[in-house]
Amino acid sequence: MIQKVFASIMLFIFTIQLFAETVSKEECMSKKTGFIFAGGECIQYYEAQGDVENTLNIIVHGAWEKGTNTLSRYTPFAQNIAMSTDITSIAIALPGYSKSSTNNFGALIGENGKPSLAANKEYIYFMTELIIKLKEKYKASTINYIGHSAGAMLGLTITGYKPKLIQNMMSAGAVYDVSENMEDNEDLISITNVIDTVDENTKFLLIYGTKDTVSKPKYTKDFFALATQKGLNVKLIKVEGAAHLDLDMTDTSVDAIIELLDD
Repeated sequence: MIQKVFASIMLFIFTIQLFAETVSKEECMSKKTGFIFAGGECIQYYEAQGDVENTLNIIVHGAWEKGTNTLSRYTPFAQNIAMSTDITSIAIALPGYSKSSTNNFGALIGENGKPSLAANKEYIYFMTELIIKLKEKYKASTINYIGHSAGAMLGLTITGYKPKLIQNMMSAGAVYDVSENMEDNEDLISITNVIDTVDENTKFLLIYGTKDTVSKPKYTKDFFALATQKGLNVKLIKVEGAAHLDLDMTDTSVDAIIELLDD
């Protein structure tokens, strides 16, 4: 009984609406630690410190309902990755989540039949600037991007849109080809559109769950084959019995992430 009550409380914490709003650059900069202004948005983040210099892990969530407190869910994950790698790990809340602003964008999740913003070119420009701002703030020469679902899709595209910005790209449950997996895709972009400009030194870790019905195993396997054909440094990880939710946090995924970062 106590366990059920605790689970209900935690679910409430993870999904509580925090009412993100318009926040100016000046207001954002006046906030205490845990906020950064980039791409016209005031982004809330959590920092788990590590001792390794010049390296930063950036953890990016997927498309939850708007207003979801994603940092409540990803703070323990960031702490685990930082403790295991001794690399400072940043979990960010994208626009419309936790206390991040909605100056230019709403939540990632598609509304009114529209596709997820993860393939939107303007959103990718914003995300690229956010990574650059975090890289400058933490004086990092190496960026390790750990993304789940739509968050992974964003990072993958950026490896081709802005080559050499991300050195290690860890993707769990992503969509790789927007032309096959999203309708009305003429103005959208994904990694398959820019794969020929990806830096050959970028390392990719592709994770899929055998019971994932959102990002079907075939999506990841097909992209792995394409990336291998293109000569990219790519590794494929299967998580037996794993569904889409929390795929990035499974023991198999975490072990693979830590192994790549230790290298």
